[in-house]
Amino acid sequence: MYSELHAIIVCCGGGMGGLAFVAFSVLIVHSLLSQVAFEKDGVYLHTSAKRHPDQDSLIPGVIRIIEKGSDTLLQWTPIEESSDPAQIVYTKKEPVGCQTEEELFDPGYEPDWAVISTVGTRSRVQEETDGSVPKSPIPRGQWAFTLSLSDLKSIRKSKPGLGWSYLIFITKDGISIQALHFHRGGTKALLKALCKYVILATSPKDSRLYLVYTHDSYALSHSFDELQLFDDSSSNLVSRFLQDPYAATFGGFSKVTNFFRGALHHEDGVGQHSQGDAAAANVEDETGFEVITCQAQLGERPSVQREAPVTEQEWEQHLDPDGRVKDLTGLRRKIFAGGLSMALRKEAWKYLLSYYAWDNTSEENKAQVRRKTDEYFRMKLQWKSVSEEQEQRNSLLRGYRSLIERDVSRTDRNNKFYEGSENPGLVLLNDVLMTYCMYNFDLGYVQGMSDLLSPILYITQNEVDAFWCFCGFMELVHRNFEESQESMKRQLSQLTLLLRVLDPPLCDFLDSKESGTLCFCFRWILIWFKREFAFSEILQLWEVLWTGLPCPNFHLLVACGILDAERQALMNSGFGFSEILKHINELTMKMSVEDILCRAEAIYRQLATTPDLPRNVQELLGLSEGKSPTPSTDTASSPQPLSPSQAQEMELTDSVSPSLPDSSIEILPTEDASTSQSLTP
Repeated sequence: MYSELHAIIVCCGGGMGGLAFVAFSVLIVHSLLSQVAFEKDGVYLHTSAKRHPDQDSLIPGVIRIIEKGSDTLLQWTPIEESSDPAQIVYTKKEPVGCQTEEELFDPGYEPDWAVISTVGTRSRVQEETDGSVPKSPIPRGQWAFTLSLSDLKSIRKSKPGLGWSYLIFITKDGISIQALHFHRGGTKALLKALCKYVILATSPKDSRLYLVYTHDSYALSHSFDELQLFDDSSSNLVSRFLQDPYAATFGGFSKVTNFFRGALHHEDGVGQHSQGDAAAANVEDETGFEVITCQAQLGERPSVQREAPVTEQEWEQHLDPDGRVKDLTGLRRKIFAGGLSMALRKEAWKYLLSYYAWDNTSEENKAQVRRKTDEYFRMKLQWKSVSEEQEQRNSLLRGYRSLIERDVSRTDRNNKFYEGSENPGLVLLNDVLMTYCMYNFDLGYVQGMSDLLSPILYITQNEVDAFWCFCGFMELVHRNFEESQESMKRQLSQLTLLLRVLDPPLCDFLDSKESGTLCFCFRWILIWFKREFAFSEILQLWEVLWTGLPCPNFHLLVACGILDAERQALMNSGFGFSEILKHINELTMKMSVEDILCRAEAIYRQLATTPDLPRNVQELLGLSEGKSPTPSTDTASSPQPLSPSQAQEMELTDSVSPSLPDSSIEILPTEDASTSQSLTP
């Protein structure tokens, strides 16, 4: 380095004055002593909080990690300014575009991919005055910042989902730097790179907040690295020990056993233990001690054939003279194996969705209908009787009404029951959803619910029956629509677990294409494949799933069946991240529900006969003795620190998705908004 510096100074120094020569020499020394350790472009700063910001409010830039002597810097510069040596360096003063952590929970808006309704209270005065005073634009260069990692207190990541991921950097003084949006992905790569310089540990109070610690224990960590007693990189050893000393200690000592076993059986080959450990680590999350087991050896997958639908005559045979259902177990099995005939669905769905009790007589069912009819219209009257003047003072009700009207206008409009602008089916769809907001104040209406109600209303063709059947369906899936999205994250994690056991090569392929989080399955699980199959086929799929057979999480095996059917198309095509999303999205209405159900049931039978199936998979499928499966319970896992080896698994998604119109659920990233595909029929 010093010989290069001397040569540059000798070559350039002759043509300069004294002061200019000194300044130039200092600049050269500065550039040679600074090294860019990480660089990522396509990192945008959104200066507008609007859901659809214009181009002027999107500032493209480059984020870098720079090693400068003994210090390490995090730097973001606008792309037009990146060549300008004059940068705005972070100071202890409050910079432009920053705010305190107490004021900031999110950047002030929901990403366009958000499935959760953002309806909230807001004063009319604020609505009327917004945008009345124009603001002068801030020069792009003033948004740049350079921050020392020693001044970094925490990093907040975006909610897991299907849109642009963003990061917010918070300093030790409580200053929050403006959120940076990664339009081309790369948040997990950046955080993984940061793990080389600092320790990132998940906050016990907020799963989206990473606390930043320095490597004060580098020497100790380095010693453990040499012995390979902990992770491939044990830089997070101290934070792991502080959070869970037993797991960190005994988890490491368990590898001592492997170390000596490998030394005593050296003739078996060097390095073979790593494959078994990796397979076990992929099967179970590292929330406790290391699982030293081999990959489950799956048996042959059986062949499955679907049966004929249950007819009205068969249904009558399962009723006693008073109308009670007898041999419920046998009837459920028949429905699972073949579904229901069209004429029978109007009656049978009321049982499957808990509107009718299986052991009720016909007279008890009639009394139930009378009670529920009165209850429904009392709730409907609550929102129907609100005057326009009252509604002007109720932003929550206005928000629900607006969101429902927008979604109803584009739900299954190619179906004759809903086609046309003056169709009474649309009115019923709207009224049932509005009344559900009165029934479930906490959840209200969330985009996607109209997809779940539409087939139910089509079958029942009765407002009251449709409402109570819809309520029964929501009891099964309401956690999918909660704002925390914990249930969705858990189900995607469970799907990954199943796929890892069923098809490790496919999992490895998806991991290599940055698709291992299975974010493209989000819509499948959210609305139970409603937009993946034809309308007539979704009726059959749902009634099969409502039986609860053969396990409560059979919908995850349906997702595995789809991936199994598309395995060759995915792995043999050379697809990248965007192409995988595009291929999955284009499967809509092209799959056979009969074929997928056969595959899903065959997968279940194959796993059920596997003797060494991992314990957590057994529990997930209800195969574990003495333990019932927990498909939708909210379980909290203990916070785990983030090491470079774990960083690639810390996000549910790091996907790319541009702004979408309204609030449609879209998983396909497009280069041009004009070519984006609409998900509604």
